[in-house]
Amino acid sequence: MAQLTLKNVHKVYGSTEVIHSVDCNIDDGELVVIVGPSGCGKSTLLRMIAGLEEVTSGEICIGDRVVNDLEPAERDIAMVFQNYALYPHMSVYNNMAYGLKIRGLAKGEIEERVNQAAKILEIGEYLKRSPRDLSGGQRQRVAMGRAIVREPSVFLFDEPLSNLDAKLRVQMRLEIKKLQERLGITSVYVTHDQVEAMTLGHRLMVLNDGYVEQIGTPIELYERPATKFVAGFIGSPSMNFLQATIIEDGKKVLFPDGNTLDLAIDLAEHADRGVTIGMRPEHLDIDESNSGTFSQTVQVVEHLGADTLTHGTLGDGNVDLTVSLKGVKTIHQGEILSLSIDAQNIHVFDADSGIRLQETA
Repeated sequence: MAQLTLKNVHKVYGSTEVIHSVDCNIDDGELVVIVGPSGCGKSTLLRMIAGLEEVTSGEICIGDRVVNDLEPAERDIAMVFQNYALYPHMSVYNNMAYGLKIRGLAKGEIEERVNQAAKILEIGEYLKRSPRDLSGGQRQRVAMGRAIVREPSVFLFDEPLSNLDAKLRVQMRLEIKKLQERLGITSVYVTHDQVEAMTLGHRLMVLNDGYVEQIGTPIELYERPATKFVAGFIGSPSMNFLQATIIEDGKKVLFPDGNTLDLAIDLAEHADRGVTIGMRPEHLDIDESNSGTFSQTVQVVEHLGADTLTHGTLGDGNVDLTVSLKGVKTIHQGEILSLSIDAQNIHVFDADSGIRLQETA
């Protein structure tokens, strides 16, 4: 096991810079999830760590070694791919043992490592089978087993659950989390699925167009997103955004419809500034007195059992608004809901830069 350090890492293809100055220290035994939309550069960054892509500038260190110029096989890493990358003509046992045979390990040690990994992953009964005889979830376990037997310093996961159905993804997500905690191996996991990221990672790195928007624990990113992008990407359903202006010496915001809302923080130095107000769907509540700050004209209702989602517009306007209510609610299309929100759950971002506004000292 080892610490993984990225120092001012850049990647340029031709004249296009796709990774911009990434800095991150990943502690020994920590699982960091790189998350972001398709095309943001997360797989490119992972491939640079693996040695499958060259680093244009900056340093990647595993332990006390700078590995920029080392081949993948020399970096003491193991990678689990989205498409499993198993050898179809080999048995499960030989798929897991192949890398160890290439390294010249003794037959007895290879057998011990393979059997131990198979026991951990509960695939012992499949060792004599061919990959084509296994389900997608079973193949992914074999791919993880092949990584485990190498006993690497760092695990790299490149969207390993993307090819699985929804139910199996949840199951495998739990298996990966238990496995990583049991083995305690430093791990980097790439996904575009923010729910996967929130449930797996000790910390998350949110990438947007090759830039790091924020690094922090899942709860930190959920409760205090540094930018509007992070706020909209982390959380399901996504955060609602409304345009407003800060008034009354930073104590309230004014919406275009004339409604105002108290703020829980003092934004005096930003008075009269245009802002974007963020409100998570689960923090909006029905105001039974019909005196809420907002109203939603309901267009679609989704009953999820534990929650009821209402999708509609703010008032009778064109601004989309989603509300998540606990439990089963009897709400109909066309109904107008009066809504309120605790000021503590309001997020305020600069309207132009999207950066979170901080309380005046």
